[in-house]
Amino acid sequence: MAAAAVRFLRSAGTGTAPVDALPRPELRCVREDERAPVAPAEFRRVLGDFATGVTVITAPAAEDDGENGTGATGPAGFACQSFSSLSLDPPLVVFMVGRTSTTWPRIARAGVFCVNVLSADQAELCRGFAVSGADKFGGVAYDATPVSGSPRLAGTLAWIDCTIQAVHTGGDHLIVVGRVNALGSENPDGSPLLFHRGRLG
Repeated sequence: MAAAAVRFLRSAGTGTAPVDALPRPELRCVREDERAPVAPAEFRRVLGDFATGVTVITAPAAEDDGENGTGATGPAGFACQSFSSLSLDPPLVVFMVGRTSTTWPRIARAGVFCVNVLSADQAELCRGFAVSGADKFGGVAYDATPVSGSPRLAGTLAWIDCTIQAVHTGGDHLIVVGRVNALGSENPDGSPLLFHRGRLG
């Protein structure tokens, strides 16, 4: 794209000095002998000062669940505090998930998801969805979102029904962009569950 812009400016005869496209940045992995700029523990400690809301990302069972070697069936879900709105037009949201997550492949196969924004009294629900390998939906009340059919958890502040639009790599995480198909606010006067300095509150 940059090269095309340069060709256009040159052919337009703007009378200015020739314009050259900037070199592309070098994209590569960090080598074993390179020292990380900050220690992971310090990174986690400092970034922990940024309080975030807490969500549970859910998806309906995909048709090929149970055939992927894990034997997992039923809906999928995990607790996620790395969530944000992204765009108003078109309506997009984004969440981040660890590349080692065992739940993410099931959500990816479903191709859709629901963001459940947790209320202040749902800390135990959050902890249940933060456990790997457990029956996360056991005893949990939910219904289906209107477009994707993803689990919409009872008692949340809000829900956002999405289709996966794009997935990008970001270090040890994946950046998942979702296009919003439907949404609702269940308890506009409620307080949110927050994650701050490693604690829910």
